[in-house]
Amino acid sequence: MIQGKEVGIREIPRADKWLLFSLQHLFAMFGATVLVPFLVDLSPATALLTSGLGTLAYLLVTKGQIPAYLGSSFAFIIPIQSATLIGGMEGAMVGAFLAGLVYGVVALIIKSIGVNWLMKILPPIVVGPVIMVIGLSLAGSAVNQAMYNAASEYSMNYLMTALVTLGITIVATMFFKGFFGLVPILFGLVGGYSFAYFLGLVDTTGIKEAAWFSVPEMIVPFVTYTPSFSWSIAFIMVPVAVVTLSEHIGQQMVISKVAGRNFIKKPGLHRSILGDGVATVIAAGLGGPPNTTYGENIGVMTITRVFSVFVIGGAAVLAIIFSFIGKISAIISSIPSPVMGGVSILLFGIIASSGLRMLIDNQINIGEKRNLIISSVILVLGIGGAFIQVNESVQIPGMAVAAIVGIFLHLVLPNKEMSYGQSDMFGEMKEEPSQTK
Repeated sequence: MIQGKEVGIREIPRADKWLLFSLQHLFAMFGATVLVPFLVDLSPATALLTSGLGTLAYLLVTKGQIPAYLGSSFAFIIPIQSATLIGGMEGAMVGAFLAGLVYGVVALIIKSIGVNWLMKILPPIVVGPVIMVIGLSLAGSAVNQAMYNAASEYSMNYLMTALVTLGITIVATMFFKGFFGLVPILFGLVGGYSFAYFLGLVDTTGIKEAAWFSVPEMIVPFVTYTPSFSWSIAFIMVPVAVVTLSEHIGQQMVISKVAGRNFIKKPGLHRSILGDGVATVIAAGLGGPPNTTYGENIGVMTITRVFSVFVIGGAAVLAIIFSFIGKISAIISSIPSPVMGGVSILLFGIIASSGLRMLIDNQINIGEKRNLIISSVILVLGIGGAFIQVNESVQIPGMAVAAIVGIFLHLVLPNKEMSYGQSDMFGEMKEEPSQTK
């Protein structure tokens, strides 16, 4: 932990500390942000670029009042994979664009009639299990990467590499302190990569051939392709916005709790949702995965007590710079799948556990019948992969079905007050002073 008093949201640190603080955030988000494009066959460099641009857009939309870093969204991994099978990566980007527009529509509704309606249909008993589904539905992907080679054959070398990577990540998470304790995923990737190299699983040809300066591989509408609308892709991607909106509200609650400011009230949930939507639209327009606020960076703020939006902005600028360094992109592309699988086992589990933490923080009584029913149905539908086949080519995916059914059950079952918990999430929060320090 970097010692010192709390750095306020509008406070600008001294130049040397500013750089160090921003680097911490860059390293904290790096592993997860490049993992998503690795899994869906997008360019990691483009993901870094759109992550940085999306974060800057988010800070602008939220009037520099919410210190949040945006990185690749895990909720869209399976939908992107499904949409790609129908319309290629270009089709998936159109779907991501449409999902981003949903954020804008919801933000406009909240601006017009307030936020209470959204909070009423997305209580902790719905949001928590939905977040758990995001992590647990990806468990199969992590295990497959850890066990099977490119020929879909079981590989002991792959499993050993994944377990070593996982072990290093766990040790770094549990025992490393200060700056090193902030980047356990990075340690896991480096350690696992080194182990895989000695087993002959790493191909370094691309690294040697890569240029130091390289423009990221972008998928730009009307430049690299002509976008076309597909109902099939729309029904795969757009409903996921219900899931990510649930995740967004959960993240805003956590950020508010950590910073001691009610960001849902000021600058308002409509601004944070719009910021997320704008970031996702930017990503879709350049060929990057949709963006969302990152729990890893909330963890950095929790430890360092540095909440400056200028520090977050600095990390975004560094991410953009990194995206144009060809060697970095080539190194990321050379990471063997069991290394990613080993990290994913822990990372996807942490996402699921954060949903459980929401239930605990809000003191939700799972013993209450309605809460037990809602959480059980969401978990089984989401993890089980239930889907609605609208017609031969249109399908609503499991995560969206789970969220929609969970909302429906919350609205129709009696004793709604039991689903909001006993804890006042914002009871001790104060307003951020208007002046800039």
